[in-house]
Amino acid sequence: MLAWMVGEKKIEPHVPVWDKGDRTDGSFNRSDFSFDAEAGVYTCPAGKTLKQFQRRFQKHRSGVTKAGQRLYRASKKDCDACALKQRCCPGQPHRKVIRSVHEAARDVARAIDAAPEYEQSRRDRKKVEMLFAHLKRILKLDRLRLRGPSGAHDEFTLAAAAQNLRKLAKLVAPSGMTVAAA
Repeated sequence: MLAWMVGEKKIEPHVPVWDKGDRTDGSFNRSDFSFDAEAGVYTCPAGKTLKQFQRRFQKHRSGVTKAGQRLYRASKKDCDACALKQRCCPGQPHRKVIRSVHEAARDVARAIDAAPEYEQSRRDRKKVEMLFAHLKRILKLDRLRLRGPSGAHDEFTLAAAAQNLRKLAKLVAPSGMTVAAA
């Protein structure tokens, strides 16, 4: 979805990126490795390279798994001689780093996440999402009852009008008087 937003629609993705590749055992995370896009290799904290292919193939291979990821592996020879092996890959013969084919779009989202404007857009997004939550929970709009796009449009228009009337009633109501929920 991020790749579609960034690549095709040219939309800035003001959404958090879930990185599930962080390790909890104290060893190096994927973010500790630097990626060189031109060479197509990762560099480990010890300065060794992790390549997608350790040898050349006569037939071109894409290297993309069914899950849409590329696997970058270090040489076992490099890992065996490395002083940082216990902090890098303690239970494995060599280190492997997984990179999504859509990682460039994820990097764009991470850069936006670090910007100060992201906090404001996050607050604004919560306001809009809360309105949809109220539509579902309070106005029972968890299922559309009218058919087709025009029916959905009519139903959402009525629900938005009901929401606006509730807001207006809270603003106009005299102090001390409570407004019953719809």
